Amino acid sequence: MNRREFLQVLAVASAGGMTLSHHDAIAAQSAEAMYQLPRFGNVHLLHFTDCHAQLKPIYFREPSVNIGVGAAAGQPPHLVGEDLLKRFRIAPGSAEAHAFTYLDFTEAARKYGKVGGFAHLATLVKRMKASRPGALLLDGGDTWQGSGTALWTKGQDMVDAALALGVDVMTPHWEMTLGAERVKQIVDGDFKGKVAFLAQNIKTNDFGDPVFDPYVIKQMNGVNVAIIGQAFPYTPIANPRYFTPDWTFGIQEDNLQAMIDEARGKGAQVVVLLSHNGMDVDLKLASRVRGLDAILGGHTHDGVPQPIVVKNAGGTTLVTNAGSNSKFLGVLDFDVRNGKIADFRYKLLPVFSNYLPADPAMDALITRIRAPYEKQLGETLATTQGLLYRRGNFNGTFDQLILDGLMQTQGAEIAFSPGFRWGTSLLPGQAIRMEELLDQTAITYPKVTVTPMTGATIKTVLEDVADNLFNPDPYYQQGGDMVRVGGLQYSIAPAAAMGQRIGDLTLNGKPLDADKTYKVAGWAGVSEAARDAVGSPVWEVMASWLRQQKEIAPRKLNEPKLRS
Repeated sequence: MNRREFLQVLAVASAGGMTLSHHDAIAAQSAEAMYQLPRFGNVHLLHFTDCHAQLKPIYFREPSVNIGVGAAAGQPPHLVGEDLLKRFRIAPGSAEAHAFTYLDFTEAARKYGKVGGFAHLATLVKRMKASRPGALLLDGGDTWQGSGTALWTKGQDMVDAALALGVDVMTPHWEMTLGAERVKQIVDGDFKGKVAFLAQNIKTNDFGDPVFDPYVIKQMNGVNVAIIGQAFPYTPIANPRYFTPDWTFGIQEDNLQAMIDEARGKGAQVVVLLSHNGMDVDLKLASRVRGLDAILGGHTHDGVPQPIVVKNAGGTTLVTNAGSNSKFLGVLDFDVRNGKIADFRYKLLPVFSNYLPADPAMDALITRIRAPYEKQLGETLATTQGLLYRRGNFNGTFDQLILDGLMQTQGAEIAFSPGFRWGTSLLPGQAIRMEELLDQTAITYPKVTVTPMTGATIKTVLEDVADNLFNPDPYYQQGGDMVRVGGLQYSIAPAAAMGQRIGDLTLNGKPLDADKTYKVAGWAGVSEAARDAVGSPVWEVMASWLRQQKEIAPRKLNEPKLRS
């Protein structure tokens, strides 16, 4: 925020009958200083990721539990709360402390306001580009999914918004859940000649041909800069395979090295990977390939204030992760001299909608996009008495709400809900509208199902998901959180061997019987059987239930007992 914009914020507040308190004024001045980021060097990369179709400002609570195993224990990105503040020297109680942690979330959210929103992000992007000639805007993916309007328009709302924002380069993940045909339609249509849609690791099943360009080389201030795209490697496992039946994914480490070498051979002086691997995977990858100057990462929604410097056979690579929900903009500046990087600067800027004026053109576009859907989105279903959020290794209060609703509506003893990391937060006293419900559930495979499962099968499912989250080898992690469980209690030892993490399974105080069959409700099944099953979309089931509840009491989390 420059001084003129800061005064505009004060003027708008005054015109609206608001009086800024002493603390509000200090907060606004602090935010003004936060956005004064001097230009450095001659190569400038702006990066956002995992916005999950959030065009409007929101609340979003960061996790209070983010367990790392093996060498990752106690290291970024597995730092939360006070530990994160200490590691990155962020002042407790500051605006940045609120952006990066869950601490005093409700009070801080009311103090600093909502975050993100493409109109406010656009203002920040324009300011950074104005002070950084030739700067490129990189979109790390998970952009076309996560809201009601994105679902209903098949991602067109976000495509239009990304073009208006000035995205130069993009790599995908949840985009693939719109189906291969729709993805290609956008890439070969709206994006053609405007946005480089990159993925070195997506190939055809038959001959292994590249489906998308692996990289692009751009000249910036006399420096050749290569951006390589890395799509989410486990797309056909974490999401339904039937959306992309003719494409293969994977990390493709050898091919990545070949693309780095090829780009260097074509004169690239700076080579950056735009990644949707997840940060733990990126940290390992950075140690194994040479020639990457930086990895601008996403997928795991980790807001990490500073890059992690990783050594490898070719030197060092900076590894970053830029959070989620359009709540951050990463700014990476390189000073390139005589064909080599002499120095760098990096800042992960929180996007506070109270302190960044909305860009008028983007604001108008968002209004037009949402206009046909405002009535449906604005329906109040119930009011929450407690804080509702999703992020956390084991459960979130909004997930608990979904579990409770599924068990009651489906007459099930147990419920499962996927460990998604997207989904906005609601403060106590706020209305749960259809929009917020869709923010938690808007996917293209939303059916609610009820499945008979033996106790042994239930344990196997939990063990499988736990290994996905806590495998000590990052290449075997898929980056989500633990499946949320309703009705059933259990314990977990994250550092134990595969198949030995889950124990003490009980239902209503009695041990789970391995041979007995139980009624299990769930949604978001990835198999073809789940696709073909009879069932209503989860948002329809939950909306009907919420309308009946009207007032939602604070949720008591059903979380596993941690064992060492």
